[in-house]
Amino acid sequence: MNDWEEYDGFCPYCGEPITLLIDCSEAEQRYVEDCEVCCRPIEIEVAIQQDGSLQVILKDENAT
Repeated sequence: MNDWEEYDGFCPYCGEPITLLIDCSEAEQRYVEDCEVCCRPIEIEVAIQQDGSLQVILKDENAT
């Protein structure tokens, strides 16, 4: 697996498509990145599965 992988998703606020560059050197990550379109903070959770695939969850910061 590459150290970096592109992930295409949608902003949980404005619904616009966004592309994230995921650092695959860590098996689990949680961080905040602003939407490229509406500039609101997106909580990003990343987990690398045993088969090497990415599980990426994009949430607005007020989601429970």
